[in-house]
Amino acid sequence: MFKDIEFANQWILYLLLLLPLLFYSYWKRRDNYSPSILFSSLKLFGDVPRGIKERLVHLPALLRLLGIGALIVAFARPQTFSSGENIYTEGIDIAIVLDVSGSMLAEDFKPNRLEAAKNVIGDFIRGRTNDRIGLVIFAGESFTQCPLTIDYNVLRNLLAEIKSGMIQDGTAIGNAIANGVNRLKDSNAKSKVMILLTDGVNNAGEIDPVTAAQIAQKFGIRIYTVGVGSLGQAPYPFQTPFGIRRQMVPVEIDENLLKQISEITGGKYFRATSNRKLAEIYEEIDKLEKTKVEVTSYRHAKELFFFWALGGLILLLTEFSLEKFYLRKLP
Repeated sequence: MFKDIEFANQWILYLLLLLPLLFYSYWKRRDNYSPSILFSSLKLFGDVPRGIKERLVHLPALLRLLGIGALIVAFARPQTFSSGENIYTEGIDIAIVLDVSGSMLAEDFKPNRLEAAKNVIGDFIRGRTNDRIGLVIFAGESFTQCPLTIDYNVLRNLLAEIKSGMIQDGTAIGNAIANGVNRLKDSNAKSKVMILLTDGVNNAGEIDPVTAAQIAQKFGIRIYTVGVGSLGQAPYPFQTPFGIRRQMVPVEIDENLLKQISEITGGKYFRATSNRKLAEIYEEIDKLEKTKVEVTSYRHAKELFFFWALGGLILLLTEFSLEKFYLRKLP
């Protein structure tokens, strides 16, 4: 009965130990009552049915004990508590901008740069809980694969569908940044972030990357840039009449441009030369841009005194009514 109930005056409950004594006292008093008429035998009344008043003779005493018990519990001030947490999130909107040009098929990452990037981005998405994330892909052009959303399942499904060749080949970094800015510029989030991953040199698009970065800076968007590719040369699969042949090709990443973009917007540039390093980079970005959460715990008490006191009074009033009226003794 007292599960999930706490008592403000718990010591008062010790008075419940008096109830067995009161019951014992009542029973002893009944044994000491002297009958008004003495009979040598009760066989004469053996076939007389017991009336309802006789059946209820002990009910007032029982009600009195229950009423006193309920009042003792009431004065112990029973309480139930509701508790929880108010969570206030700062809110971060993130645009993930991914290069899907042909060079992302190079196999210095396993199985290749594009699939390695998709795996790491998928892990990054799984690590977020309260942030809206969008996905922009680019090659010679750029388009939005997924607008800002908190439906991470949909986002991961769209990420899995990305493949090289979806867009005309090339590397339009400026267009990609501009597309990401369009996703974030109207955001009311406290923090707006773009993570741009590429393995090449800007050679396509109508928008200069530095100009696009300056526009991003005007809208308060911070850009983290990630250059993907091993140092020197990397194996690249070429289709030939005799099947796929791998040939070493030079790794060309415009690191100066990527550093400039991140510096303009207050972000940071990273260079990934392996699957492990790429994963570490996204882990670092995840820590840098983790949603700030303020948790306020609360605990509210609900007093149950009234219900127990009311129940006790009703029991005592019922006992009094039975004793003084319905079951009263004749003079």
